[in-house]
Amino acid sequence: MTTRIAMWSGPRNLSTAMMYSFAARGDCRVVDEPFYAAYLAETGSDHPMRDAILASQSSNPVEIAESLISPLSEPIFYQKHMTHHMLPDWPMAWMEEVQNVFLIRHPARVVASYAAKREAPTLDDIGFVQQAQIMERVDNPIVVDASDIRLDPSHMLQGLCAALGIPWTDDMLDWPAGGHSSDGVWAAHWYGAVHRSTGFAGPEGPLPQVTGPLAALVEAAMPHYEAMAAHKIT
Repeated sequence: MTTRIAMWSGPRNLSTAMMYSFAARGDCRVVDEPFYAAYLAETGSDHPMRDAILASQSSNPVEIAESLISPLSEPIFYQKHMTHHMLPDWPMAWMEEVQNVFLIRHPARVVASYAAKREAPTLDDIGFVQQAQIMERVDNPIVVDASDIRLDPSHMLQGLCAALGIPWTDDMLDWPAGGHSSDGVWAAHWYGAVHRSTGFAGPEGPLPQVTGPLAALVEAAMPHYEAMAAHKIT
């Protein structure tokens, strides 16, 4: 029996480091944002490396959903999902066959980091609304905050493993530099910092100061973040 973990987050949210952490266990298959190409094909969004992404993955959401619950030999299957990639009319019944975890991060940190990589982000781009909507579909959601993980990775990951009913191993605390074979093709644009890492970065500093439209974006995302944070593992 394979434990399937759907980790739902927005962008710029420790999500790749978490994928590397689970991959480092040795008993876990990982998949990186399987719905990305389908999202781009359906919405026409102009993302960095769009053509390469479309060429690298299936664009059929039904086919992708089936792949997430197909039989596997590995004991654990970790699925890194971006919440904004899941469009409202796409199949969601597969979620009933996985354990759904929600990785959250303060909107100011997300917005500041995202804006450094792509200009003029919108509320849809950063995924907080979609994450909260997906979470509403789940009974007893498991929620972890990226800042808590960076503050004490061992403690928080032990708590997450306990909530998932899988064994803890300290192999999850480090990984080889240079990326992972399961990285999406978009890693060349987005994953520079995590490719240089060999473990979780230290505690985050003060919240970044954002102004103008970015400040308004943070304000719009905050109610969704706070609602999810009320359920987080501490």
